Amino acid sequence: MSKASRWHTREDSGLRLDRQGRWWHDDEPVEHPRVIETFNRGLEPAEGGRYVLRVGNDWCFVQVEGAAYRVVSVDDAPGGPWVRLSDRTAEVLDGASLSVDEDGALTCGVKAGRARARFSRDAQYQLAPWLEEGDDGRISLRLPSGRFPVRTPHQS
Repeated sequence: MSKASRWHTREDSGLRLDRQGRWWHDDEPVEHPRVIETFNRGLEPAEGGRYVLRVGNDWCFVQVEGAAYRVVSVDDAPGGPWVRLSDRTAEVLDGASLSVDEDGALTCGVKAGRARARFSRDAQYQLAPWLEEGDDGRISLRLPSGRFPVRTPHQS
């Protein structure tokens, strides 16, 4: 069966979100800005570590490689930084969840710990005022609630 005539189901939608936050359908990039925005806003964590895409009354499961959300900016707020996500929501940064992925990008837990978000370069730069290097050379996130070591890929 050719890609053009492939039949999709809610379980096998042909939709994929790659490690860099790009959407794909049947291995073809999704390029229309409004479609990308709709997909970003409709993505939700589901049970069992899966992700569902909701658009109106329709929904389907989506394959997600790596972090499901992108941190697009960091806001300074009383009590610590807030992260703005690719789905146009914002939440307080969970300092204990901050880590560095295998590509060297910062990630954090979001959606009450049900998903991960990967920081854009701009967002990593915006987080810099809260980061500090300790005497041991390790980086920590300094918040009013305490210091949180930033986990790296070689740490468990």
